[in-house]
Amino acid sequence: MSVQNLSNLEYDWVTILHEKGKAIAAYDKYIEDAKTADSQPCIELFENLKQSDSEHVQKIKEHLMQVMQNGTM
Repeated sequence: MSVQNLSNLEYDWVTILHEKGKAIAAYDKYIEDAKTADSQPCIELFENLKQSDSEHVQKIKEHLMQVMQNGTM
């Protein structure tokens, strides 16, 4: 399926999933930077953001699986 075959809404969800995946990967670097700076508040905030985005990714994946099974957004 090409991008041209995706509806705007489908494209939106795929884009959000992609961007959150990139953010989750980046948080590891940010956490290391915060550790290097010995900033526990920043470490905790980055870890919380990573956890939150991970939960969002899981919800999006579940939603997309339902959409694929049901055939409707």
